[in-house]
Amino acid sequence: MRRFLATILCLPFLLIPTRAAGGQKYVALTFDDGPSGRYTRQLLDGLQERGVKATFLLCGYRIAQYPDITQRIVEEGHEIGFHGYSHKSMQGMSRRDIAQELSDTQALLPAGCHPVFFRPPGGCCSDPVQQVAEVRGLAILNWSVDPRDWATQDTAAIERAVLRNIHDGDIVLLHDMTTSSVQAALDIVDALLEQEYEPVTVWELARLRGASIRAGRTYTKFPPA
Repeated sequence: MRRFLATILCLPFLLIPTRAAGGQKYVALTFDDGPSGRYTRQLLDGLQERGVKATFLLCGYRIAQYPDITQRIVEEGHEIGFHGYSHKSMQGMSRRDIAQELSDTQALLPAGCHPVFFRPPGGCCSDPVQQVAEVRGLAILNWSVDPRDWATQDTAAIERAVLRNIHDGDIVLLHDMTTSSVQAALDIVDALLEQEYEPVTVWELARLRGASIRAGRTYTKFPPA
């Protein structure tokens, strides 16, 4: 049963409800570099309390450290994407090395988990990255709002950087690596809910906007038509 649930939850197209987007505002929160132990647990607790789903771009070496948290991410209905195994920059990497980063990460994911999105560290979109993504059936996921939360411990500054720049359909880049980032993320969720935004996974956002996701293509946001 546990393996069956993991399979279902890792196939986001099976989770998308059939509904019209209408005039509802949507945004996708994405978290890079994890899982990271207590910070990811704190984030997952907060998201669960709020009934919100997010997209996690995971590093293989951290999945190896925290397989239980990876399993929890899946079981609680969040989306998982690739962020490489080592978090090394892929700028200048060969296609073979990029493919190895992905296959080494895939081997550590829960059974049946097949990510749709790949976010190279730093958002690198070199020709080899695009070629490997296309061959492996992955779309490249970048972002439209970046508060640079990794560079500061000022929670309020992170929140302002997001909330002053957010628009319907944006993809927000965050990290679950520090207390300040996690607290800012949860405060941002609260503010977005008050502003009648609905935070969703990236795949759900794409589906709600009628976007056709293609392997090798780069996506930064899904605004209303």
